[in-house]
Amino acid sequence: MNNKVVYTLFKALLELGFVAVKFNFRGVGQSGGAHDPSDNGAGEAEDVVAVVRAVENQFLSRFDGPPPLLLAGFSFGGAIQAFAAKRLKPQRIIMVAPAVERLNAPPIRSSGAAPETRDIPAVLIIHGDQDNVVSLKSVLDWAAPQELPIVVVPGAEHFFHGRLHILKRIVADWCRS
Repeated sequence: MNNKVVYTLFKALLELGFVAVKFNFRGVGQSGGAHDPSDNGAGEAEDVVAVVRAVENQFLSRFDGPPPLLLAGFSFGGAIQAFAAKRLKPQRIIMVAPAVERLNAPPIRSSGAAPETRDIPAVLIIHGDQDNVVSLKSVLDWAAPQELPIVVVPGAEHFFHGRLHILKRIVADWCRS
């Protein structure tokens, strides 16, 4: 939750006027529970659903109808958003260096699905070309059948050292479009 990439996403979304929440998954930091590597992120997807439901309950009165939902995550958390999206049906998803291969993340879109279809979220994937934690190839292999583009940041490694300003600008520009 206190990672600089997560903080950059959080700050960018707050500045854009989103109700933004960052939290630790189960078993991280002071949070309860424990990560179960055998469930491929199902427990952490439940964490996302629980947080979204709590935030919806707190802020629902500010909206006419269900509020729009944007899910965002980095690395492990980026891949978890693919699992959570199946239940939450967000309008938008931001995935930064998502560990989709490691978690065997499900597709967000069916192969050949028309991007303009209403129930399919808009997806932004951002990855550094120097990432040695989550390979760009693994993300490309996951995204290609879904026809999801990837924004590649030249010179950026997994934690976007010296490139966080670029990450923030990409997110802001995409959210404004």
